[in-house]
Amino acid sequence: MNRMNNYSISTDKALLDINVIVDYLKNQSYWAKERTEDAISKSIGNSFCFGVYDAEGKQIGFARVVTDFAVFAWLMDVFILAEFQGQGLGSWLIREIISHPELNTVMKWGLGTKDAHALYRKFGFTSLSKPELMMERSGSEK
Repeated sequence: MNRMNNYSISTDKALLDINVIVDYLKNQSYWAKERTEDAISKSIGNSFCFGVYDAEGKQIGFARVVTDFAVFAWLMDVFILAEFQGQGLGSWLIREIISHPELNTVMKWGLGTKDAHALYRKFGFTSLSKPELMMERSGSEK
């Protein structure tokens, strides 16, 4: 568990507060409002997760990484609860994720964001250099 001031970050899934995560993703995020609680739980179960906690152990932030731990990692569902923003916790979380011993040799990272480009640029994320090489498929397409 890594610490900064009165906060900690852990990858121990047993510490995650699923209610905090579900509430944020369904009610406060712009990207996951349509996800079911089952989908959120399944995504957590199949991802490398990072929880951010206050001094009392209350979860105040979260992020997950979908990865093969070698070639590719996709950063998802990053958040710090509103009342804890503005303290550098989001930057600290991203720094801890990309420097984690199990992830620091990943060759290619990806993420999607509508409004946090400045945050991610500080950590080397850029717009796609060759968007013509990228494709996507939505789950609703058959």
